[in-house]
Amino acid sequence: MVEFALNHAWLVPLLPALAFVIIVFLTQRWKRLSSLVSITAMLGSFVIASIIAYGVFTNHEFIEKSLVYSLKWFGMEGFNINVGVMLDPTSSMMLFMVSLVASLIQIYSTGYMKGDPQYSLFFAYLSLFGASMLGLIISSNLLQLFVMWELVGLCSYLLIGFYTFKVSAREAAKKAFMTTRIGDFGMLLGILFLQIKFGTLDLVELAAAIPMFEQFGVSLGLLTLIALLFFMGPVAKSGQFPLHVWLPDAMEGPTPVSALIHAATMVVAGVYLIGRTLFLYVQVPGAMEVVAAIGAFTALFAAAIAITQREIKRILAYSTVSQLGYMMLALGVGSLSASMFHLWTHAFFKALMFLAAGSVLHALHNKADVWDMGGLIKKMPITGWTFVVGGLAIAGIPPFAGFWSKDEILVVTMEYAKHGHALGYVLFGMAAFTAFLTAFYMWRMIFLTFFGKEKAENHPHESPWSMTAPLIVLAVMASIGGLIGTPWANIWGEWINFGEVHHAEPALGLMLLSVILALAGIGLAYTLYCKDGEKKTARKLAENYQSLYQLSYNKFYIDEVYAWFTQKIVDGTARVTYYFDIYFVDGIVNGIAAVTRGSGKGLRYLQTGSMQTYALVFFLAILVITVVLAFGSPSLASIMGGVK
Repeated sequence: MVEFALNHAWLVPLLPALAFVIIVFLTQRWKRLSSLVSITAMLGSFVIASIIAYGVFTNHEFIEKSLVYSLKWFGMEGFNINVGVMLDPTSSMMLFMVSLVASLIQIYSTGYMKGDPQYSLFFAYLSLFGASMLGLIISSNLLQLFVMWELVGLCSYLLIGFYTFKVSAREAAKKAFMTTRIGDFGMLLGILFLQIKFGTLDLVELAAAIPMFEQFGVSLGLLTLIALLFFMGPVAKSGQFPLHVWLPDAMEGPTPVSALIHAATMVVAGVYLIGRTLFLYVQVPGAMEVVAAIGAFTALFAAAIAITQREIKRILAYSTVSQLGYMMLALGVGSLSASMFHLWTHAFFKALMFLAAGSVLHALHNKADVWDMGGLIKKMPITGWTFVVGGLAIAGIPPFAGFWSKDEILVVTMEYAKHGHALGYVLFGMAAFTAFLTAFYMWRMIFLTFFGKEKAENHPHESPWSMTAPLIVLAVMASIGGLIGTPWANIWGEWINFGEVHHAEPALGLMLLSVILALAGIGLAYTLYCKDGEKKTARKLAENYQSLYQLSYNKFYIDEVYAWFTQKIVDGTARVTYYFDIYFVDGIVNGIAAVTRGSGKGLRYLQTGSMQTYALVFFLAILVITVVLAFGSPSLASIMGGVK
C-alpha cells in the first residue's frame, strides 16, 4: 500500500480535479450529490496523502534524497520540460495538512452553505482549489509549479467573488487578482532568468547547479536580482508588505473560503515556494536579509493594525498576514524547519478560528462587529471553547501548538543575531513585540465576542454538527499538533530541515520570555475588555490617542495611498499619453496620410488612360514651349539657341 501511494502520488491532486469536472458537467443540479462527490474525492486524497506521509517519515533516505519521477511534457532543441512529482518530508507534510484541512472545511461547508442557490458550484470551486494547491505541492519543476500557482490564483478570484450580487465581493476579487499579478510578473521573470542561465527549471537540478552559479557565468549581483524577482510572487501571494492589501478584503467570500485561503492553500503557497527554493536564497545573503526584514516588518505591521479592528473576520485576516510574516522571517534567517513548523501549526489553529468565526456569523445572521457581541459562550459552548483553544494556540500558551512553533522562530532569530548579523537583534525585537500584540488583539476579540455581558438583541444558537464537528477535530490538532516539535523530542527538526544544526538543550530563557509576553498580552486584553464591563478604560485610551488609533484603524492609510497613486499618477499619466498619442502621434500619421491622399487626388487627373487626352497634353506642351521661345526673354532664347 505504501509503495503504491508513493508511486501514485499524482492521484492526490487528480481526485479533487475529477470531482470538479464531475460536478460541473454531471451533478450540478443535485446539490447533495455534488457535495458528496467533492468531499469523497478530498477524503480520498487525504487517505493517500496520509499513506505517503507515513511512507516518507518512516524511511530515513528521504531526508537526504527526494523521490522524483516525471515524464516529458514539452521539448525542443535546447529546451525540455518534464511534468512530474517530487516527494520529500516537506511536500509530504504539506500534502497531509492541506488535504486534512480542506476535507474538514468541505464538511463544514455542507452546513454553512445550506440553502445557497449556487451550492454545487461552490463545491466545484473548492475541489478545483484543493486540486491546484495539491498539484503545486508535488510539482518537480518551476514551470509546472507556476501553472498550478496561477490556478490557485484563479480559484481565489472565483471564490472571493463568489457572491457576484455584491459589489464589494466583485471588487475584492478583482483587487486580489490584480495585486497578485504584480508579484507573479516578477516571479515569472525570475523563472525565465533561471531557465536562460542554468538551462533547467527542475528543482533537483537547480539545487545542484545554483551553488556553482559562477561556472554558469552568473554573477552574484545577477543571482541576487533573480532571487528578489522570484520573491515578488510570494510577497503578493502570501500577503507580505506592501502587497498585503488584498488579503483582508478576501473576507468578502464565504467563511469556508476565508479559512481555506488563510489557513491551508493560497497564502501559504508563497511560504512553501520560498522554502522549496531556499537553496537559491542561501547563496545570496542580501536577498535573505530582504526576506527576513520584510517578514518581520509584515508581522509587526499587521499586528499593529489588528489591535483596533472591529470585524471578527478582518481581525483574523490581519492575524494571518502577521503570522505569514513570522514564517517569512524564519526563512530569511535560514530555518526551513521553524518556518514549516509554524506553517503546520498555523493551518490548524487559524482554520479553527475562521470556521468558528463563521459559526458565530451564522448564529448572528452575519453580524460581524465584535463590539455588538458578548456572552456568546453560554449559547454556543462548542464554538466558544474551540475558539478559546485556537486563541491559546496562537497566543503561544504551552502546551498548545502555537507555543512550540512561535518559540522555535524566536530561537532561530536569536541564533541568527548571535552569529554576527547586525540586523538579527532588531528582527528578534520585532518578533517578540509581535508575539505580545498577537496575544493582546486575539484575546481582545475573544473577550468581546464570547465573554462579558450578553447583548439582548442577539439570539445566538449553536451551529449544527456538520459545522461543529470539524471545529472539534481542529481544536484537537491545535492542542497537540505542536508536540512533535518540542525541544526535548524534536521529531520535526530531524525530518524537515535545510542542513540546520538543532541543539539538544532547549532555550528555556526564550521559552519563558515567550510565555511572559503571551500572558502579558492576554492580561492586558482581560483588563481592558473583560474585567471592565463598560470598557471605559479602552474607550478613554482610544480618545486620548485618537491620532494613533485612527492610524491603526485605517490600516495606516495604505489603501488610500494606493488609490491616490492609481488615480493621480497612473490615471494622470495615462491621460497625458492618451492625448499625446491622439493629437501628436496620430496627428503626424494622419497628416502624412492626408498629404498622400491629396497628392493622389491631384495626380490621378494625369493618368486618365485616354490617348486623345495624352495627345492634347503633348500638343499643348509643344505650343507652350514654342510661345516661350518666340516671345520669351533673350536670355532664354540664347540658351535654347546654344543648346541647338
